Amino acid sequence: MSLQIGDRMPRFSVLNQDSEVVTDKDLIGKPTVLYVYPKDSTPGCTAEACNLRDNYHSFLARGFQVYGISKDSPASHQRFIAKYELPFPLLSDPTAELLQALGAYGEKKMYGKTVMGTLRKTFIFSADGTLERIIEKVDTKNHSEQVLG
Repeated sequence: MSLQIGDRMPRFSVLNQDSEVVTDKDLIGKPTVLYVYPKDSTPGCTAEACNLRDNYHSFLARGFQVYGISKDSPASHQRFIAKYELPFPLLSDPTAELLQALGAYGEKKMYGKTVMGTLRKTFIFSADGTLERIIEKVDTKNHSEQVLG
């Protein structure tokens, strides 16, 4: 099951980097960029996070809030945020329940093998929580341009 354009944001309750509960209701009220990435501090995920960080002012100027989400723990997220000075929250979904609801968890190729894992995608929701756009092929080094362009 994958989220489609026009669908509502899935209901969820996950922890952020500070182990505080964040729910779908917390994201309603502002347009939201929810970017899904496989793992903290890996080369592609770091490039993507730093590109979003370096252009964060452009997201704020357009009224967006930005959230990253992966299966990593809140403690891992804290280290990632501290190391790269990320200005946006990271959400932890260790069970992949939200990732599956988004359609961002499934089969992928790694080193020539088919494995189950997190699929790098970005979801753009309107202020009322309606899905407006999905970026399926993320360019980690130029992701902000993909989202804002």
